[in-house]
Amino acid sequence: MTMKMPTKREVERIKARYTKGLRIELIHMDDPQAPPAGTRGTIITVDDVGDLVVAWDNGSGLNVVPGVDRVRIISEGQEKSDVEGRSHRDS
Repeated sequence: MTMKMPTKREVERIKARYTKGLRIELIHMDDPQAPPAGTRGTIITVDDVGDLVVAWDNGSGLNVVPGVDRVRIISEGQEKSDVEGRSHRDS
């Protein structure tokens, strides 16, 4: 599968929205080893391709890939927000 890499501007928007320490909850992750839906975690950083690097409460270390995986923000007054927008990269 070919992936469209996000532009610098798209990555900067993701970084501005998903800041270090922000709490999120997993809705869906397109990975057979994904944490279960409902798992909560804390944003560590957003990497250079726009993936969310998360410390999941269950110890998982899988990143969130916008456009494939879905999360909602649970801090900031329980605001709800899904991450969507691009396909998984070839591994």
